[in-house]
Amino acid sequence: MALWRVRDGLHTESGVVVYSAGDIGERNATHEVARYAPGLLLVGDDSGGCGFLLRADDPDSAVFSSDLGDLDPAGFDVVAADFASWIESLETAVSESL
Repeated sequence: MALWRVRDGLHTESGVVVYSAGDIGERNATHEVARYAPGLLLVGDDSGGCGFLLRADDPDSAVFSSDLGDLDPAGFDVVAADFASWIESLETAVSESL
């Protein structure tokens, strides 16, 4: 993914965290993503119990949000059409707040 080539994760003032490459495996294991949302990858959270996921096998996957206590894909919301546009919106929010 493009983000990790440029920097290792992202933390916005609003509390959104995009995990560093080294943290993704641990976060997915902790939240048992493979068990409750197979085929999806947890890539970040909002520091308040909501996680951000994408399809692990689709580089053009939409970004979904879900309560980390209920990782049922049927209840996921789409927050961005793809990872790149989501990251761009987060980076824009960071630069506008500086």
